[in-house]
Amino acid sequence: MHHASDLDPSTSVVALGRPARETGAALNPHIALTSTFFGREAPGGPGDRGYARFSNESWEPLEEAVAMLEGSSVPALSYASGMAAVAAGLSLVPVGGVALVPSTSYNGSIGLARSLAESGALRLREIDPVDIEATVAAMEGADLIWLESPTNPLLEVVDLPRLIAAARERGLTVVVDNTFSTPLRQRPLEHGADVVVHSATKFIAGHSDVLLGIAVVRNAELRARLLAHRTLHGAIPGPFEAWLALRGLRTLALRLDRAEATAGVLAERLLSAPGVARVRYPGLASDPGHELAAAQLGGFGALVSIELEGGAEHADAFVAELELITPATSLGGVESLAERRRRQPAEPVQVPEALVRLSIGIEHVEDLWADLSRALERSRAGRA
Repeated sequence: MHHASDLDPSTSVVALGRPARETGAALNPHIALTSTFFGREAPGGPGDRGYARFSNESWEPLEEAVAMLEGSSVPALSYASGMAAVAAGLSLVPVGGVALVPSTSYNGSIGLARSLAESGALRLREIDPVDIEATVAAMEGADLIWLESPTNPLLEVVDLPRLIAAARERGLTVVVDNTFSTPLRQRPLEHGADVVVHSATKFIAGHSDVLLGIAVVRNAELRARLLAHRTLHGAIPGPFEAWLALRGLRTLALRLDRAEATAGVLAERLLSAPGVARVRYPGLASDPGHELAAAQLGGFGALVSIELEGGAEHADAFVAELELITPATSLGGVESLAERRRRQPAEPVQVPEALVRLSIGIEHVEDLWADLSRALERSRAGRA
């Protein structure tokens, strides 16, 4: 096979993580359903797996594939959930050290950071990473910065190259949550990030049937630290979940291309839809982050957030009227989902009450538009 760097990413997602090509060998990796491994020697010898909390051959093809897609030369680490990967990333803050985390991060990320701060494990400085000057000023004396771009669920675009460069100059560890963009749209390691985390539950697995997280690291030293943390904390994925995520990865390029194209059409139409106060989508020319997104991303993504007139009541009524689009949390699956994010008790207060996050799937664009239009009309009629 050609080296992965010679292949287009849409080819790499299909080709990576395959067993060696030997006569009679399986095309796909096996699922190793075992809790332990045969061995007589002391643990830690060459090729020794020791115990299934330390290693499992079912994880490794996925870890190697995602690492290569992100541009890392060392295998990634997979976890039992996206939050386990987030926890691993925040574990890199030394005890009592300072972490910079955006106030409007994914609610699990900022929630965990606040919990760690309350326990004294770290000191937290909440930031607005769109404000470059204030964020750089906050780096003084800090140990780690956590970034998302686009952000969840406000879809703000962060100048990753500038912030990562400033953080590295000051010796901060940089962790980027790349769940929304996937390595097919941006590769933060290329800008100097130290760790990239994914909720592989979302676009990577892509079928709303897996809980799984992934952390991709810049070098072997960081990987060793995170591997020790994973081994001791036990946040390992199941073999079947890892296998399903790798199977989902095979179609990532097709799914993302389709969903992204549809999201762009729907975002444009929603701009003039009655009852919609604001559309947040970096692919819109009117979006504040459009120019930065066009320069920084390989595509604008499959998430669209809308704010409805009439507040939370109208937003809830709109979601309730959807028939094709599923009212549910999560994102990145083949089916379209809608959620008023502030229904989640942990959602940051900066998120508007009437904001509905739409995760666009692979359904036909006209069917999705008909559903959105009908729900908007019916929810507005109910308010009249």
